[in-house]
Amino acid sequence: MESDYEPHLSTNDDYHKKCEAMVEPESGKFGCSHYRRRCKIRAPCCDEIFDCRHCHNESKNSLEVDPVDRHDVPRHDLKRLICSMCSTEQDIQQNCIQCGVCMGKYFCSKCHFFDDDVSKKQYHCDECGICRTGGKENFFHCNKCGCCYSIMLKDSHNCSEKAMHHNCPVCFEFLFDTTKDITVLRCGHTIHLECVKEMEHHFQYSCPVCSKSYCDMSRVWEKLDEEVAATPMPQTYQIKMDYQDGEMIDLSYLRNRYLKIQMQQFHYSREFYLRGRVGVLIFLFLSSFVV
Repeated sequence: MESDYEPHLSTNDDYHKKCEAMVEPESGKFGCSHYRRRCKIRAPCCDEIFDCRHCHNESKNSLEVDPVDRHDVPRHDLKRLICSMCSTEQDIQQNCIQCGVCMGKYFCSKCHFFDDDVSKKQYHCDECGICRTGGKENFFHCNKCGCCYSIMLKDSHNCSEKAMHHNCPVCFEFLFDTTKDITVLRCGHTIHLECVKEMEHHFQYSCPVCSKSYCDMSRVWEKLDEEVAATPMPQTYQIKMDYQDGEMIDLSYLRNRYLKIQMQQFHYSREFYLRGRVGVLIFLFLSSFVV
């Protein structure tokens, strides 16, 4: 059943202008490092007041907190907020019941989310169950991956079940509701974009999960081949001594001979192993007749 819920700005121009007038003059004085808004939340899990859920999670999951007491606030369970203008505690709503201030230009009644900075182009995804940024027209929800991707990846990404329902393989932050940019590797695994850039800074070009290259490495291999071909082999390493026969032989011949010896040893070991297994089976078979 499709939802007709659209959590973007009000279409009422007069109301929207009034809301802007009440928010813009001092918008930079309220909120936190995560969101600009004029309210605080009361966390239902610990009954404490925080600027936003991220502030709560950072505080309650810090190293100073006992591991037993560490927890995240469930965003959908928020019931109460405190107006930053008049300090009135009230139920979740966009406008304060006491002073009438607009808590945030963007308001989602499902996620209980407020934000004055609408340049992020927030939108609510019913399938994900949370609000995302970037504009609804620029993203699509992949039912198999269980998350929203850029519209440019609609017919080109490799589907991976619950692709974002895990931690980033580099920084270990949960990806599904992260506020950082995420990229999808060629193998289908997801990772923070800044973590990929950090890997590239350390010349790591393979997926941390499956070790597959996430970019075209053909030019790199060609460059390495050219450098190897342009580097002359030192005289010391051009000829090798075969100590078994006491002769000076070519390195390529010695390599081929070594591979041949290894194959012979492998077949001998395999034959010995199979014979041993057959012997054990015969012994067990004969033992079954012993009373």
